[in-house]
Amino acid sequence: MPFTISFFISTMAFHTFVVLLCQVAVFLSFCTVGEGRYSIFRRFKEAQDTKQGSLFEEQWFTQKLDHFNGADTRVWKQMYFINEAFYRPGGPVFLMIGGEGPANPAWMEHGTWLTYAEKLGALCLMLEHRFYGKSHPTMDLSTDNLRFLSSRQALADLAHFRTMIAKARGLTDRKWVAFGGSYPGSLAAWFRLKYPHLVHASVATSAPVYATVNFPEYLEVVWRSLASENTECPLLVKKASDDLVERLKDPRTYDNITKDFNLCSKLQIQTDMDSAYFLETLAGNFMDVVQYNEDNRGFEGLTGTNITIKVLCSVMTDSSLGDPYARYAAVARLMMETFSMKCLDTSFSKYVSDMTNTSWDGPAAGAGRQWVYQTCAEFGFYQSTDSPNQPFAGFPLVYFLKQCTNFYNISAEQVAEAVTQSNEYYGAYNIRSSRIVFPNGSIDPWHALGITQDISADLPAIFIKGTSHCANMYPARSDDPPQLTLARDHIFLLLQQWLKQ
Repeated sequence: MPFTISFFISTMAFHTFVVLLCQVAVFLSFCTVGEGRYSIFRRFKEAQDTKQGSLFEEQWFTQKLDHFNGADTRVWKQMYFINEAFYRPGGPVFLMIGGEGPANPAWMEHGTWLTYAEKLGALCLMLEHRFYGKSHPTMDLSTDNLRFLSSRQALADLAHFRTMIAKARGLTDRKWVAFGGSYPGSLAAWFRLKYPHLVHASVATSAPVYATVNFPEYLEVVWRSLASENTECPLLVKKASDDLVERLKDPRTYDNITKDFNLCSKLQIQTDMDSAYFLETLAGNFMDVVQYNEDNRGFEGLTGTNITIKVLCSVMTDSSLGDPYARYAAVARLMMETFSMKCLDTSFSKYVSDMTNTSWDGPAAGAGRQWVYQTCAEFGFYQSTDSPNQPFAGFPLVYFLKQCTNFYNISAEQVAEAVTQSNEYYGAYNIRSSRIVFPNGSIDPWHALGITQDISADLPAIFIKGTSHCANMYPARSDDPPQLTLARDHIFLLLQQWLKQ
């Protein structure tokens, strides 16, 4: 059985949230060094200025472009950070893994991993993921260049970085521990799996280890998470969503919809992709809030952390605002106000234009074009409305698969094959390794693709009731639920035990 922290506690949306750039994709952010719903990740997050004064200067490491072609000698500069404040001679080395977004140096000053580092005398490093942030391996983001963007290349980056930094700093015999949350959580697990001689243990938080083309379970968890606050809440969301779908069938409603949701231009629905993009953007308000509900990531410089499941459900159950449709629109306006957005852009054609811009200065270069490519070429993870047990409608699997074709000329058949290969390569739920802990939160929709039951005594799961995506990684607060505090403590005890081995 997993280490399940089950004290009863009542638990009180990019893509967009509302303007979100990357409608497609996981994942996951990273929770740690980047951001993501597919973790992943949304346009409104890219728009926020998370740059803060930092004590830690950018460092640069010469990295290989293609680790799997010895004849290719091209190299590039990869960004990393280092914190030596807690290091004691003979101590371990902690490596925080970057993911689908810029590496944020705030993680070198805050976070549970630093609490562990202080207690264990660890040297702390954080490596930015190739193709994200300032780590640009190629001249642009053309599809031909994106073939060098993969989890396998990223793991090889980690291996080469670990090897060379260890040699340069006399750390070859030290025990290295990998940390990551969301997609980087998966990388942390896979780093230990594929390079066991280089990494002694891993903490793989909120890590989706099972690749799947269709992931409607994400929205099923959204339903359950909303219901945990108020059983009527997801029913009202469904009524509003269904009502909106019906209105979209009549062009005479478009002027009112434009006004209701404060759209930047009059609603234009000419194809199924137009309506799907619009509906997914609005659903993203709820998806984002559920994924990051009541976490403590404000230190990263992000706004909107005060918008919780409790807040959304209070709006959706407020009859003074009108019918469920009107309340749904009120949620959208609340999110726009929170993120200082003058209007909501739901133009699918603009989204396509942004996503096919291959320049490093392009509007989707912060993470959108890259992460969606990884979903098409490796993982899938498409959060479709194909399940009847969720509150939204109108963005089926085909909507996401068409984007793979439109943006990268990757067919639906190729996506399916890529997902199969990923599971064959990494083992999906059947990871065979040791000294990896898998924390997950019950509110977080990504736990549906993670390890929530112990695989073995040396591959334990920690399932934290009532917590969201990567909650255990964020700095502790006095009002943290007891099960979250226990989870952090249990991870520390595991690290203590494993570092003695």
